Amino acid sequence: MIKIGQKNFRRYEAWALVTGAASGMGRLYAHKLALMGYSLMIVDINSQKLEEVAAEIRSEVEGLDDFRAEYRQSFRLLPVVQDLSQMDAAEKVYAAAGGCDVEVLVNNAGLMYCQTIAETSPRFLSLIMMVHNYTPLMLCRQFVPGMVRRGCGYVLNISSLAAWMDWPGIGMYGNTKRFVKGFSRSLRVECRGTGVSVTNAYFGAVDTPLIPLKPSLRRLARNLGVMITAEKATDKALNATFRRRKGTMPGILNRIFLPFVALMPDCVLSWALRKLGPYILMKV
Repeated sequence: MIKIGQKNFRRYEAWALVTGAASGMGRLYAHKLALMGYSLMIVDINSQKLEEVAAEIRSEVEGLDDFRAEYRQSFRLLPVVQDLSQMDAAEKVYAAAGGCDVEVLVNNAGLMYCQTIAETSPRFLSLIMMVHNYTPLMLCRQFVPGMVRRGCGYVLNISSLAAWMDWPGIGMYGNTKRFVKGFSRSLRVECRGTGVSVTNAYFGAVDTPLIPLKPSLRRLARNLGVMITAEKATDKALNATFRRRKGTMPGILNRIFLPFVALMPDCVLSWALRKLGPYILMKV
């Protein structure tokens, strides 16, 4: 967790925007940013869970009893219910912000499924590309110019180890994450010298509901170090963001295996699909 002191506490003067904030890692990002002194704009399609998270965060800020207590009354929280798969989602989120000085943009919302491309429904093919690619790109387009004008801003985009994995079953997930990796680099270079940084988080397996595993397999993956907790993943990502790093890939095994997953031969992937397909593929 980022150490919070008088120097880096933001006094709730600036805003942080988190998508997919109603659950999982998005919820954790929102909580952590509120404790750092950011007012919050939290976005999700699930209105009920979004309100629950908003209530949790308000209660947490109201309960601060250290040096941050004197700033509690300045905290503002704006929940925005929005389907991020819609073409105009970024415009609607920007309009809902109403001119708020968004200093931190966390493009966290995402989905995952295991299915071959030819058998995936057109709806899900469109959904994953809109949520992972189009809307995060458009949110950057909407909010980064304001950051540049103010001379300060942080963008955290969620890519993945899968950005190097053109593997069957997760082909669409991996390739959408590759686009995130690519456009983030372009934007980062374009923003050099402006006070705005763009950071990519290249997560491997993170223990969230996004990955459909049985509890026993989750425990095994955590024990082997293949899967990390959402708490650790969000801490690593935020630390990299506020240190203005290009990216972070938590988990030493992910970095060790990266060259191997990127160079896996087609024949091996085809064999794995035939053998493991019935156990890992799902209907979407």
